[in-house]
Amino acid sequence: MRILMLAQFYRPVIGGEETHVRSLSIALAARGHEVSVATLQQSDLPEVETDQGVRIHRIHSTMQRATGVLFTTDRQHAPPFPDPEIMLALRRLIRQERPDIVHAHNWILHSFTPMKVWSKAKFVISLHDYSLICAQKLLLYRGDKACSGPAFAKCLGCAGQHYGTVKGTFTTLSNWAMNPTERAAADQFITVSEAVAELNRLSKSRLPYHVIPNFVPDDVGVLDDPASEFDPRLDQLPKVPYLLFVGDLRHLKGVDVLVKAYGKLTDHPNMPPLVLIGRECEDTPTELPPNVTMIKGWPHDLVMMAWRRALIGIVPTVAPEAFGIVIIEAMANGIPVIASRIGGIPEIVVDGETGILCPPGDADALSAAIERLVADPALIERMGQAGKRRMSLFLASTVIPQFEAVYQELAPSQARTAPTSTTKASAITE
Repeated sequence: MRILMLAQFYRPVIGGEETHVRSLSIALAARGHEVSVATLQQSDLPEVETDQGVRIHRIHSTMQRATGVLFTTDRQHAPPFPDPEIMLALRRLIRQERPDIVHAHNWILHSFTPMKVWSKAKFVISLHDYSLICAQKLLLYRGDKACSGPAFAKCLGCAGQHYGTVKGTFTTLSNWAMNPTERAAADQFITVSEAVAELNRLSKSRLPYHVIPNFVPDDVGVLDDPASEFDPRLDQLPKVPYLLFVGDLRHLKGVDVLVKAYGKLTDHPNMPPLVLIGRECEDTPTELPPNVTMIKGWPHDLVMMAWRRALIGIVPTVAPEAFGIVIIEAMANGIPVIASRIGGIPEIVVDGETGILCPPGDADALSAAIERLVADPALIERMGQAGKRRMSLFLASTVIPQFEAVYQELAPSQARTAPTSTTKASAITE
């Protein structure tokens, strides 16, 4: 089967969605499908290259020319409406690749919808966030609490605070205007959790959707580069087992809540160090309690090495996290996870069995959970082993066939039987 992935970002841009697209593409190619990816050009990367059997096409967008006006970071996003240059590039690629399935991730999909009928391809849309109903995609109202749902005036004000008045108004109007077209064009929606389906209101509509979780390679513990094990940057890690946070170092990921919670425990005897690894953001904490190490911009292999040495993983997000692939990576290493009871996280962490769930934003509850686990090494071991067993639900060999089943249902005449070998997906995961 010929599959064209549409993703606004791809490696070397690293994030949960980008990692998922790459992992899925490589795994499908390894199973005999012809897979190509259309993604936005970033920096001076080659326009065409091959990544483990996947053809990567980097294309330009008209909105990228607005850098400094609409974009305030190095991530130049696809807009929530058809972009002229993306449309032209996709038309050329569709003629070249002749896909049976176009599988879109995020707002780059809007540049395909006008040519969906012309392409004759079946259209699959993966929702990794809440972009179907939320202009800022996070379903976080005014930056600090979970949103109860969309309303036009409410969304205008919230997006205005998030993006600025002009960009917020423009983004909200576009997202609302394009919503009916997106819903009509999709042959199938895929959500990474039941929470994403529910909060995007798919579960209450007649729109077709499947819930297929994010995944990690079956050989998740194998490094892309074995030399990473000897990387001198690992010397930044404490010499003793530690508490580990991995993700964007920002409020919506709950870093400030974690720092506050840990600050309450600094006088606790035998409290392990805390390590924060992630991308620096505008609201990254600048004042840290004693025994806290912040590491910025590590590659994935080093992050996996950090997980191997950790004692407990902490995911204190205050936003309704769509999934949380870092949780799976912790579980793969036999590490229990303390996480927020919000979004799709309770679908991964079994409270009291593979970890502990806390109310989002509650520093006192987070402190108590850390203190409880640290005081009980046997519980840490028991939860870690339970997490490793639960990992089988999120391995590539379990999840990839679910995507193939969706594709085959939509385009049965083009389906091909996947190889019966035990080829493993060797893609990077966040």
